[in-house]
Amino acid sequence: MKIKIDLDTWYRTHHFKFFNSFEEPFFGATVNVDVTIAYQKAKEQGVSFFLYYLHCILKAANGIEGFRYRVENDEVFLYDEVHASTTISRPDTTFGFSYIDYKPDFAEFVTDAQQEIKRVQSTVGLELRPIFNVLHISAIPWVNFTGLTHARSFTFKDSMPKISLGKVTEQDDKKSMPVSVTVHHGLMDGRQIGEFIDLFQELLDR
Repeated sequence: MKIKIDLDTWYRTHHFKFFNSFEEPFFGATVNVDVTIAYQKAKEQGVSFFLYYLHCILKAANGIEGFRYRVENDEVFLYDEVHASTTISRPDTTFGFSYIDYKPDFAEFVTDAQQEIKRVQSTVGLELRPIFNVLHISAIPWVNFTGLTHARSFTFKDSMPKISLGKVTEQDDKKSMPVSVTVHHGLMDGRQIGEFIDLFQELLDR
């Protein structure tokens, strides 16, 4: 479900109109998060660390309004829930795009996600879907990056947040992982990126 935002009264209207006119309205930040506890919890539960932090990402994003705004035909909508379109690696070293629903219950989320991962790994190509209420999520576990860019088609009016995660490294018994968060500046600012990072870290630490 989604509701249309009244641009005549919305508190972000001036910011939205300004940044939405840009060829590239996206901006982002890259930070390191502490995954020491989350990595251990995933291991204890016998689930992949990828699915563990993916659930934390979706829970955090759904808790912050800015991550649920989308631009459709130059109008703004607020979705009640957002899900994941994440890259899934295949044995031949290519990847496919998946669609994974957010489920508050972690066990239910893992079961559904595992089925989708198996499905994507048995296919070829990218399978593009015209779905707006998703986050574009990619795992790059081979690179401990400090910055990241995305391939973009400026003719496609994209507004989905993009979250990329890198290689887990360890120092002094602490595990960390780089996270890149890229968002539409007409829909949110650095404050919302900060709120997302803080909530994501809180969920990883639980």
